[in-house]
Amino acid sequence: MNNKRFAMVLDTRKCIDCKACTVACKAENHVPLGRENHRNWVTEEHLRGKFPLLGQSYTPGQCMHCGNTPCKRVCPTSATGQNQDGIVTVEEHKCIGCKYCMTACPYDARYYNEEIGAVDKCTFCAHRIYIGRLPACVETCPTKVRVFGDLNDPNSEVSRLLAKYPHRVIKEEMGTKPYLFYLI
Repeated sequence: MNNKRFAMVLDTRKCIDCKACTVACKAENHVPLGRENHRNWVTEEHLRGKFPLLGQSYTPGQCMHCGNTPCKRVCPTSATGQNQDGIVTVEEHKCIGCKYCMTACPYDARYYNEEIGAVDKCTFCAHRIYIGRLPACVETCPTKVRVFGDLNDPNSEVSRLLAKYPHRVIKEEMGTKPYLFYLI
């Protein structure tokens, strides 16, 4: 049996910082308003070049759904878990709000949701993908920065992109084995 391993490939050269991914995520997942509440984000990189020939780039981010999860290791109640398909989860009814997982995450991909009284984070919109839909951020992106799929399927778009183009992961030196891949 070939288990699925969900992953995301991001082509940052296509990102225009429209924030459609962030808005779609907040609406889809009922993320409370506020700067500190985020499941995904877009970071503005430094300007490059000299006036008048300037360039700007952006780096989308979210939970990396790591293969080696520091957040899971530090959770005292096992509220943080990982599905067989690689999706890192938080069971809010088990979460005591200690925020150890937030401190352990090197990607700052978690926040404390006051409304539910638990830590929250990206789930790749598991409620959508398990019924055959794409994560909200992927479906909404007008420039198709984000590509989602099964890394264990050699015919999936994520597998084809990673086989064809050079790529990197963020903070590889941390040993977390992230499953968000950035095309170079």
